Amino acid sequence: MSSLNLLFFVLIFTALPHPFVSKLEGIDVLLDRLDSKRVNSSVQESAAKAVLQRLLPTHVNSFQFKIVSKDVCGGSSCFLIDNYKRTSQNEPEITIKGTTAVEITSGLHWYIKYWCGAHVSWEKTGGFQIVSVPKPGSLPHVTDGGVKIQRPVPWNYYQNVVTSSYSYVWWEWERWEKEIDWMALQGINLPLAFNGQEAIWQKVFMNFNVTMEDLNDFFSGPAFLAWARMGNLHGWGGPLAQNWLNQQLVLQKKIVSRMLELGMTPVLPSFAGNVPAALKKIFPSANITRLGDWNTVDRNPRWCCTYLLDPTDPLFVEIGEAFIKQQILEYGDVTDIYNCDTFNENTPPTNDTNYISSLGAAVYKAMSEGDKDAVWLMQALLHSVPLGKMIVLDLFADVKPIWRTSSQFYGAPYVWCMLHNFGGNIEMYGILDSIASGPVDARVSENSTMVGVGMCMEGIEQNPVVYELMSEMAFRNEKVQVLEWLKTYAHRRYGKAVPEVEATWEILYHTVYNCTDGIADHNTDFIVKFPDWDPSLLSGSAISKRDQMHALHALPGPRRFLSEENSDMPQAHLWYSNQELIKGLKLFLNAGNALAGCATYRYDLVDITRQALSKLANQVYMDAVIAFQHKDASAFNIHSQKFLQLIKDIDELLASNDNFLLGTWLESAKKLATNPSEMIQVRTASIFLL
Repeated sequence: MSSLNLLFFVLIFTALPHPFVSKLEGIDVLLDRLDSKRVNSSVQESAAKAVLQRLLPTHVNSFQFKIVSKDVCGGSSCFLIDNYKRTSQNEPEITIKGTTAVEITSGLHWYIKYWCGAHVSWEKTGGFQIVSVPKPGSLPHVTDGGVKIQRPVPWNYYQNVVTSSYSYVWWEWERWEKEIDWMALQGINLPLAFNGQEAIWQKVFMNFNVTMEDLNDFFSGPAFLAWARMGNLHGWGGPLAQNWLNQQLVLQKKIVSRMLELGMTPVLPSFAGNVPAALKKIFPSANITRLGDWNTVDRNPRWCCTYLLDPTDPLFVEIGEAFIKQQILEYGDVTDIYNCDTFNENTPPTNDTNYISSLGAAVYKAMSEGDKDAVWLMQALLHSVPLGKMIVLDLFADVKPIWRTSSQFYGAPYVWCMLHNFGGNIEMYGILDSIASGPVDARVSENSTMVGVGMCMEGIEQNPVVYELMSEMAFRNEKVQVLEWLKTYAHRRYGKAVPEVEATWEILYHTVYNCTDGIADHNTDFIVKFPDWDPSLLSGSAISKRDQMHALHALPGPRRFLSEENSDMPQAHLWYSNQELIKGLKLFLNAGNALAGCATYRYDLVDITRQALSKLANQVYMDAVIAFQHKDASAFNIHSQKFLQLIKDIDELLASNDNFLLGTWLESAKKLATNPSEMIQVRTASIFLL
């Protein structure tokens, strides 16, 4: 889980002394500079056409795409949809213009959604519903004079630094191409591009006389790279094979290249200060501190307690500059926006605000030495960074917006972000009202410094309704009326209007998608927790009380001594009536005949059923706990058997849909292995991560 404590820490201790800045500085200059880095119009038009070819190959000649200047859009980014003035049957039917290829593909998505009733989601959440798109030659016309949709803010940001490990660590180019297509259709124009950075670091650190053996202790294995990059651990699940390093760099170049072709601005990593332990021996006079434990196994120093280079040490800027320059050498001059957070889930070695300030200054200086126009994108506000050279991510604005309590981040530009997902869990959850109104409230507020919207989930491929609505907010000037929007969403997602389905979505809106209690770690169902007590330890006089307690403490996680009636009862997070959800499930089941064979319906049916059964299991578990504490063996046995049966039922349910299978994750990991030792490594790592 991303640490929000650091965000508040930095705001409190470094932001307050700085006077409020009345206007945004440098954003227009930055936008112009990024525009100048874009590939030419013909490349972008071809890239947009290729997205269409992959999405609707039968309609590739039905659309005309054209890049236009921002002047056509009043100086900002937009797309325009119009009817093509046909003189023959062989000509296009619809013209879509945009300031970049992303605007064009966003316009394509907007058109097939709102004129053709189509739906686009991740393949793992049901995929596309494009059956409703009329055949070529029969596409519906838009309003006379066309449609113009303008971005209210420049950027639509995407990803979290840990998404790599929770969701796409095992992806090959085929899957990445689909993801970038999805991003383009959703209007994302500012994505993180963090793949392959270990290959860059290998080259950089070797120039500082660090050996590959030293780096084996620094890099984690593939599944844990997100936390190694953040300096939370080192070496765990490793080492990284040279084949992996090479493979990921090639993949990253493809990813960045495709992002550029579509007019996106990739956000590249930068140096946060974490270094290999060997650097202390190579540079004995360097000021290097060992950090405390994160959440590593047994606090073992073999894995925990990483090394941080002091920001005042000359090596800090030297290494950081070398990293930026090596990236430019590999990818070209493709961006000016970089991301890193030194204490993401880590505790600073000191509470001295001067240290935090000097660290921020050193991180930015290293960036700017490598790229004189560098801008730092991060989730905290540091006033040691020059004005106009930092963009803040209001990371958890969907639940706890910081812009409201920080005077618009004291004048710094910021991105309104939806965090939504922690730990890659797939529970049905969301706050649709917040998404539909929060970005608009922030943008129109007095002295607003909002420059973008963003999706910063830790894991993807879940709750597609949440991400479709959030993506639309990049193009919405006004708040969305959620219930009305959901009716059209349900129609698009399943390809037809079904009354029972509409009624189900109204229930979902008032239940699972209406979590307003501010609790972030919402998936605490007992069915997904490790068992933490073994009642069989009570049977048999040979086992002493001390041995029982020792066995309990040997298990991972917090202990619950359920044999004691006065102990705290375990709590699961439930913010709605499960009976209401079950009512919705019954309605949804009744729509089955009307939606037979619809992949999106089948996915949602499994998901809603899983959600209902998981919450039901919480109550059954509590009944078993109460029976156990009351020494009611008969009731305990009944409730225990019910709980175990629910586990079996859910397992059987999830086995009915490939998108919920563990094997899909494991197979994608094994496909990247090139020899038996790598096969063992990825198999072990992928299971451990889950």
